[in-house]
Amino acid sequence: MIDFEGYFFDLDGTVLLEEQLLPGVLETLEVLRQADKKILFLTNTTTRTRRECQTRLQKLGLEVHLEEIITAAFTSALYLRESHQEPVVFVVGELALVHELEEQELQHTTDPLAATHVLVGMDMSFHYDKLHQAMKAVRNGAALIAANPDPNCPVVGDLIPDTWSMVKAIETASCVTATAVIGKPSKYYGTKVLERSGLPGERCLMVGDRLETDILFGANNGLRTALVLTGVTSEHDMKQSPIKPDYVWTSLNDFVLMYQAN
Repeated sequence: MIDFEGYFFDLDGTVLLEEQLLPGVLETLEVLRQADKKILFLTNTTTRTRRECQTRLQKLGLEVHLEEIITAAFTSALYLRESHQEPVVFVVGELALVHELEEQELQHTTDPLAATHVLVGMDMSFHYDKLHQAMKAVRNGAALIAANPDPNCPVVGDLIPDTWSMVKAIETASCVTATAVIGKPSKYYGTKVLERSGLPGERCLMVGDRLETDILFGANNGLRTALVLTGVTSEHDMKQSPIKPDYVWTSLNDFVLMYQAN
């Protein structure tokens, strides 16, 4: 029996891969919408704003509302707004990270010596000078914040470096460890997700392709979990890992068959 009130889906590797929908996604969302289930899309992305994620999904034919999308960039901005008085943020990342800070009316700076925090996301133009400036800010007392712990990101036929690669470089250069990691699988992210859903964790299912973020996120926050083998984690990886999902599906097609059989 698989019947929950809330269904939370990772994006990259679960719902889509670059600009391609993965198998079973349309059918899954259709049966869940018809059953009036709560749906959220949970992503550790820092390279797109929530609105950009919405547009991306809508272009692929999915009916998605802005309030159904929670990103690591958005959650990082909430964390800084709620946890610190008047933070001044030095950003290592793409413009989406800056835009989410501005949405929360937070100040950002390019002066490393004026920063109270260094917020790190995936940065496709990461270079030596940016590493130097971030290091300088951290060694001057700025708190190092990782928007997510993803070491890499799946693309068609490849993996590319993600946020954690940049975080580790800054940690190594500054000899200082990140003080907070915001995205999945953190408890902070989980709190925000459950607040948004309005549901207790035990009535929700987290569906994702990464054991160490999606599945661990579910375990950390009292959710049941399902691993799909359409992204980063292989069946071999799963067998070797101490992190165990409640369900394992080749793709979301497996979920549709299971759900309709209830």
